[in-house]
Order: sequence, then structure tokens, then C-alpha cells
Amino acid sequence: MAEVVAIKPAIADGPVIASLDKGILRLMLASPPANALSLAVMAALMAELDRAKSDKSVRVIILAASGKVFCAGHDLKELSAHRSDADRGRAFFEKTFAACAELMQAIVRHPRPVIAEVDGLATAAGLQLVASCDLAIASHEATFCTPGVNIGLFCSTPMVALSRNVSRKQAMEMLLTGETIDAATAREFGLINRIVPREYLNQVVSKYAQTIASKSSLVVKTGKEAFYAQAEMGLADAYVYTGRVMVENMLARDAEEGIGAFVGKRKPEWKDE
Repeated sequence: MAEVVAIKPAIADGPVIASLDKGILRLMLASPPANALSLAVMAALMAELDRAKSDKSVRVIILAASGKVFCAGHDLKELSAHRSDADRGRAFFEKTFAACAELMQAIVRHPRPVIAEVDGLATAAGLQLVASCDLAIASHEATFCTPGVNIGLFCSTPMVALSRNVSRKQAMEMLLTGETIDAATAREFGLINRIVPREYLNQVVSKYAQTIASKSSLVVKTGKEAFYAQAEMGLADAYVYTGRVMVENMLARDAEEGIGAFVGKRKPEWKDE
């Protein structure tokens, strides 16, 4: 692992605070106590993710949150307020869930790796947010649940990301019971990568981020895109597709540099091309 990198704090207004340090973009949900995914919060996250696509200085993204709750899911008060609309809220509900689906897919399809730094409760669409990230590292105090069944609203969209991280029976257990699982169970299920003490969470996540940031961004982008693409294919198609990816990767300058450096027993100098 690379050396731990200190993240410089950012001072900003709004539901998402962004800070960039040494190639690591830290996006902090900043609307405690719930850090709910209101339309404003989702729009703010999308804006930051879109900006990061064209910013070559961004190599890794960390998604974190302030307060005791990582993310409590959709803003139920915001949703419920539209039941008095002429259509009983249908148009607003459709807009909200479409925005959420767009956000989750933007994370998966983003050219930069996204790491969830989870300290506290991640529930419903908040769990969906964690499951959509490429890596997830949590504190011992982190908890996770899909409690929609308890309030008459099954977590149907969160289960898309959940079921792509854990086994079907584990996903159904969470979805049907609505019960909260601790960090150890979440790791056993495959929802998170690692558990660390709260006081070291930021350091460990930053260390992971810096290690990834030290790689060729072209190669990381190529690998992330290929990973999710092949996962949706049949076995034979996946090998044909990834074979083509490997050929193109071999033709990249960074592959030539990396292999040459390995053979020559020196440190590679990436050009990200």
C-alpha cells in the first residue's frame, strides 16, 4: 500500500462537499442527520461525478458522509409531500426513482474507481449507494439494511445493486425481513470489502485510494469498464469481449511502459495513454 494521504478539508455550502487532494476526490454527503437522497442531493452528486469525468487530475473518488448516518435512503418526507398532487405524486415518484437509477449507474459507469467510506447506518437507497460503489470499507459501527418491507414500500430498486453484490438468498433475507445487519455480516455477505476501527477509517480508505491512484488511469478505466460489461455476459461472450480488451490494452503505451519497467526492474512512468 502507498503512504496515507491527508485529505484537505473543503469549506462549501450545499448537500455535498467536494475536496480534491493528490488525485483523490472526496465527496461528502453533508445533510445530516439522515443524509437522505433528496432530489437536490442526488443532483449535487451527479454534478460532481460529471465534473470528475473530464478532470484529469481526479484519479479516485471517495464517497463519505458526515454525522452518524451514512445515508438513510430516499427522503420520505419529500416523497410524501407530493401525495397531495393531482396525480397523487406519480410524476414526482417517477422523477425521483429515475434520478436515483441514473446516479447509481453513473457510479458504476464512471471512469474513475469509487470507494464508499461507511461509518454509521446505510439503509434502503443508502445501502444501494454503497453497493453501487466499486469498493466499500466500513467502520465496526456501520450497519446496513433494506427496511422497505417494514413500511409498505419494498426496496425494489435497492435490490438491483444489492443482488449484484451478495447471493440471492442473502439478498432475499435482507429484503424480506428488513432487519439490520452489522458490519461483520455485511462483509460475510460480500457487501463490503473490509472493516476497520472508526478512528482509522479515513486513513485506511485514503491509503486504498492512493494505492489505486498510483496506477495508470487508462488501465484502471479500461479494467473497470470491462469488469462490469463482462459480468452481464455469458461465459463465451465474456471471453471474446475481454480478449479484445486485452489486445487493445496491450497496444496502449502504458502497457508497453509497465511491462518494460517490470522486465527492467524499475518503477514505471505512466502517461495515462
